[in-house]
Amino acid sequence: MSYKVFDLTSNSRDRQSAGLLQASSPFWLFPTLLLLALLAGCEQNVTAAKTDTPAPAFTLERLDGPAVHFPEQYRGRVVAIRFWADWCPYCHAEMQALEPVYRQYRDRGLAILAVNVLQPLETVRPFVQKLEISYEVLLDPQGAVTRNYRVMGLPMTFIVDRQGIIRARIVGESTPEVFERAIVALL
Repeated sequence: MSYKVFDLTSNSRDRQSAGLLQASSPFWLFPTLLLLALLAGCEQNVTAAKTDTPAPAFTLERLDGPAVHFPEQYRGRVVAIRFWADWCPYCHAEMQALEPVYRQYRDRGLAILAVNVLQPLETVRPFVQKLEISYEVLLDPQGAVTRNYRVMGLPMTFIVDRQGIIRARIVGESTPEVFERAIVALL
């Protein structure tokens, strides 16, 4: 099976003209640089999550409820693993925009695991409550899973098929249409 990488970062000029990307704004520049520094870490032997390879296993706490054990608890489902943070300029709108797609396909086996990167519960909870999303929110407060997946920018999404194989990666902001194209053939 072939793979697709949806790189949505190339139209930064369009985003800048629309007022969505402001390179001079220290609001997102500092957290982005901090994220890159923290994620670089010392783990040189960790295999990057690549398309057409098994998705790395992990256990993370849910925002509300017991821990999630991936892939054990999601065998036979198509899983979108989304990495995000509240300071990410695109994450808020994207998380809300994916909710209708999730509701449309969850009965066909879609699961979304929204993995928060390096933020405390006190920051994550109020942000998520405003979003009114129904898919799972997980906490990666030390960034271990984020490093294991070699996430170097936010948002980033990995699409995992029913057999636990990564079939697509969406780099940057995604629209509901792009997200749906990435999952629908796997359902």
